Amino acid sequence: MNSRLILASTSAYRRLLLQRLTDSFECVSPNVDERELAEGICNPNRVARILAHAKAADVAKRFPESIVIGSDQVVSFEDEILGKPMTIENAIRQILRLSGKPHRLISAVCIIGPEGTVEFENEVLLKMREIDEQEAIRYIERDLPLDCAGSYKIEAAGIALFESINCSDFTAIVGLPLMQLSSELRRVGILIP
Repeated sequence: MNSRLILASTSAYRRLLLQRLTDSFECVSPNVDERELAEGICNPNRVARILAHAKAADVAKRFPESIVIGSDQVVSFEDEILGKPMTIENAIRQILRLSGKPHRLISAVCIIGPEGTVEFENEVLLKMREIDEQEAIRYIERDLPLDCAGSYKIEAAGIALFESINCSDFTAIVGLPLMQLSSELRRVGILIP
């Protein structure tokens, strides 16, 4: 298979995850207005799917002979989508809201290539333990998860915030479900170990 593989993302997290499968890919930034596309949509699964597809489609338009991976992740808590906190204050607020309660993390993936389009999603159910404000502050200062929806980095000290995690693929928590992705990439001829 000679198709080039492109990750439609500038996310360092997704790039590092995909490097676990192959070094033969490049990252291209999608030109997508996520807020505009998600505006007025309340269903978090639908938002994740729409954004993953839009990212892949935008890059695939520019590189039609390539295999393009688009992905998006949404945190759903009490029928609300939680975005990236961007500030320490917002991150503390998010963690205190999630404290002692379950939330869902939905990762959607869209692969567009010469042979067509494949889309799938992965859902993880997470429950934070009870966390007080001082614990939240200490954690935020340590990991600075300001660019992470839900305000935690599970791959770092954020694991200590959790009471339980139910998932079929733990890499989905970081941003790209590698087990199903590797299966889909092999199916279209990408050499994955």
